[in-house]
This record gives sequence, structure tokens and C-alpha cells, in this order.
Amino acid sequence: MKLGRESLDDLSAGAVFLATGGGGDPYVSYLATQKVLDECGPVDLLSVDDLDDDAYVVTIGGVGAPSVSLELLPSVGDSLLALRAFEEHVQREVDAVVSFEVGGGNSMIPIIAAAQRGIPVINGDGMGRALPEAQMMTYPIAGVAPTPAIALDYAGNVVTFSADSTATYERHVRSMAQAMGGMITTVEHPMTGKQLKSSIVPDTISFSIEIGRILREYRGNAQRIYTPLHEAFARSLYGELFHLYTGKVVDYASSVVGGFDVGAAVIEAFDDDASPLTINVKNEYLVARIGDQVLASVPDLIVVLDYETSTPINAERLRYGQRVTVYGVGCPDYYRKPIALDVVAPRCFGFDLDFVPIEELAHAHRSLTKPDS
Repeated sequence: MKLGRESLDDLSAGAVFLATGGGGDPYVSYLATQKVLDECGPVDLLSVDDLDDDAYVVTIGGVGAPSVSLELLPSVGDSLLALRAFEEHVQREVDAVVSFEVGGGNSMIPIIAAAQRGIPVINGDGMGRALPEAQMMTYPIAGVAPTPAIALDYAGNVVTFSADSTATYERHVRSMAQAMGGMITTVEHPMTGKQLKSSIVPDTISFSIEIGRILREYRGNAQRIYTPLHEAFARSLYGELFHLYTGKVVDYASSVVGGFDVGAAVIEAFDDDASPLTINVKNEYLVARIGDQVLASVPDLIVVLDYETSTPINAERLRYGQRVTVYGVGCPDYYRKPIALDVVAPRCFGFDLDFVPIEELAHAHRSLTKPDS
């Protein structure tokens, strides 16, 4: 399958939807990808099943606080420079690239690198959403080592990494991101095609394009978009789509803490009698609750959309006064396995609560219904 510029609008919108608030704002990466595809032509979007077992594959994307990317703009050539620096470091050519996460700007960066380097990009990613830390990707959960790896900053400086564990690598790369301006491009988790087949969340790039197409064709409020989205997720590797809340953002505060955007949003219903919804953020939307009642939590997806247009909103774009609809989606089954929950359950983010699947929470809270019901 060829991936050209005609798919970028839908891919961008769908990737922001699946990013659950994180992954970096896609607009600048979208413009860069459009320019590169105009110059280099479309890239091969390769199914992981069609990849040779002995192919050499790496992940590539941005690491840091997404809000920084709105000020420290990336360059068109960053991805290729990072990929070439990695190849020089390991003295080996890369056969294909794959995304960390199908989230926001990080869905675009591998496409830029693939187009400029003349290699395929794999249809899939390591999260099926966006998550803030390296050990939360499916690749390390499945046993893929994160290093050797390199990081490139906005000035072209390169740092190499060799770590004994993904947890160690996460600490080092996060510290380096802060020291190098707050946002860096990294190439990491080198693996064989065989390793990738056993660890990837497949077909998420093409699914993002499908979600983006639905958002475009059914552009409108929650009542209009709910049914086609619900049907799309029912056909996918994700779980069921639920309506969580509709209202106005009355408070949102965040700051960069330890290299992450950390904060909380409060949304009040248009019906003044309803209690407000609070969403906790660490790059991504992690927990949604009304008072002590949890409506959804990581690793299930929490998605905030503009109420009038159903345009997905990144966490760094959330503002006081916005009228929004909040959806929840069941995560891929991979993240409900004990080995995955050990690194992505709410307690891993400091929340004093256990993960409960969104479909179970739906039975306990009447608001988890179709928005016009």
C-alpha cells in the first residue's frame, strides 16, 4: 500500500483521536510530512506480515513535553539526520521504520524518515495510542531492548545511549530531553522483523486514516459522529466506544514536570445540576472521574473532542471555555495482560486505584451511554 499526501489530513485527525491527548501536536509534523512527500513521493506502508523476519527495523519519534513542540519547532531534516546518525552508530543500514505510538505528531515522524531514506514504514505502532514512557511500549514489554539508541536535538547535536534496561533508558532519555531543549528526536528499539511481528500493535496507521475519514465525512457534534465511530471500533482490535461526558472546560492547568506535561482539566456539564468531570493529564489523558467515581482510566483511551465539530483536541491545545465531548474506548487486548498492566496500570502513574475495564465501569455509571440518549 502506498501512503501519499492525500491521506495525511485523515491520518493526522485519526492519530490525534487515538493519541488520547498526547503524542505531540501534529500540525507542524503534518506540514513537514506534506513537504517531504511532495518532494520524495509516497512511501510504502508495509503490513508487518509482509516484512522479512531478518529485516532490521527501528522505532523513531519525538521524546519530551508535547507543549514544547509548539515553541521549539522541528526541522524537516531532523528525522533523516537522526536515522543516519543511528546507522553510523551501529554500522548497519535500517530496512524499515515503525512508530513508537500512533499518536499525534509521532505518527508522522516515521513517514518523513521513510520517505527521505527510501524505505518502508510499517503499518502499526508500539502502543495503539500514546503513553508517556518508554517502558510502556509493547516492544520492551515483549523483550526488545531499547538500545543502542541515539537522540538528536534541534541544533543537530547527537547523543548515544546504551542502557541495561528500559527503565534505565527512560530515565536517561528523559533527562537528556530536558537538557537538550525539552524535545528531541530519538531512534531506538532496534529489532528484527520477527521480533516486531511478536510485539507490534498492527494496522494502526491505516485505522487512524479510517477514523480520520469518519471525522471528516460526519463532521458535526457528538450525536452525528457517535454511530459511525462506534461501528468502526467494533470492527477493530480496540474495545467498545463509550460517551463519557459533554460540557465546557472551566479549568485547565499544566506545567512541565520531569520532562512531561502534567496537569488536570475540569469540565462542567451544560446541565448545571450534573457534577463536573475531572481529567488527569501526564502528556496524555489518563483518568476521567466524577467525584470519586472513575469513568475511564489508562490503558483504556480517553478522548476529548470539540463539541461542535468533533475535532480531537491534544492536551496542550485544551483551553478554558472550550465546549467538548469526552469519549472512552477500550484499549487493545494486549494492554490488559498482566505483563502489560505491570507498567501501564493507573498505579504506575501514581494514582491510588486499580485498573477496571471501561465496559465494566459502564455498568456502574449511567452517563456512559450514547450522547443523545
